[in-house]
Amino acid sequence: MLSGLTYKFNKDNKMELILKQDVQNLGFKDDVVTVKNGYGRNFLIPQGVAILATSSAKKVLAENLKQKAHKEAKVVADAKATAEAIKALEIKITAKAGGEKLFGSISNADIAQALEANGQAIERKFITSGIVKRTGKYSATIRLHREVIIELPYEIVAEKA
Repeated sequence: MLSGLTYKFNKDNKMELILKQDVQNLGFKDDVVTVKNGYGRNFLIPQGVAILATSSAKKVLAENLKQKAHKEAKVVADAKATAEAIKALEIKITAKAGGEKLFGSISNADIAQALEANGQAIERKFITSGIVKRTGKYSATIRLHREVIIELPYEIVAEKA
């Protein structure tokens, strides 16, 4: 499938790619990233997640980014407005518990559900909190945009019998 392609490598056995979509712990859409050859050749390119960062592909990317700059400013403004609305919320999640220990756990999906109940629909993949198994106060990181990342304090309380 990829036998006809030639790859341009750095000295460190790495290759430059342009991401076509967000990849967790690597980068965002339209970022130029350097990854190891195997990861790029065997996973990112075949999955359609990235393309080779040739000089012509970089020129096309630069032109597209220029055109998107104006639209991007509006998206960032909307994300900042949403961030302010979320910061104003006081999130309390009730869960069944025996003392301080929960029966089960609270995850990103539960936080997304609590936000939606307060009128803010955020996909759970943009929320990072870890799995919580005790009552108390915690903090979650919400990524609304690559430039807009906020901390959301929330509290887990025991359900009253």
